[in-house]
Amino acid sequence: MASPEFIKLIRSPVRFRLYLLTKLPSAFFSGLRIGQIDETQCTVTVPYKWFTRNPFRSTYFACLGMAAEMSTGVLAMSHVYQKPVSMLVVGMEATFSKKATGITRFHCPDGLAIGQTISLAISTGEGQTVKVRSLGVNAAGESVAEFFITWSFKVKKSYLPQ
Repeated sequence: MASPEFIKLIRSPVRFRLYLLTKLPSAFFSGLRIGQIDETQCTVTVPYKWFTRNPFRSTYFACLGMAAEMSTGVLAMSHVYQKPVSMLVVGMEATFSKKATGITRFHCPDGLAIGQTISLAISTGEGQTVKVRSLGVNAAGESVAEFFITWSFKVKKSYLPQ
């Protein structure tokens, strides 16, 4: 189950921006924002601005990837918060269907699958992976990019039975 305390922390714009500045400065300077988060889903936005643009007058693909990964990673963090579980991205696939020339909103609805995978890792003591989807859309609701992020979850060795 996702941690209500973590979700409350992440919903605070000041605390979230401070976290980004200290732990993920590229996300801070790119202007990533969490639009919505609960136990099952998360939405992250990335603007088109000087820091995120490429020479082709669109948002740089790496900034789109950062927002997509964050929409899945914040969900994962909400489920591992204060649990002895480590998390790591082990795979990523992406397709780009349209130029991102404004705010792009990435939505991941796979929080329940993430939570189930983490519970399985805890109950078995073995590493588990889950592949989740984040879809990026523009202001008109048109698909801009689709990412599949594969997360690995493992119980930290110091907490495994000897």
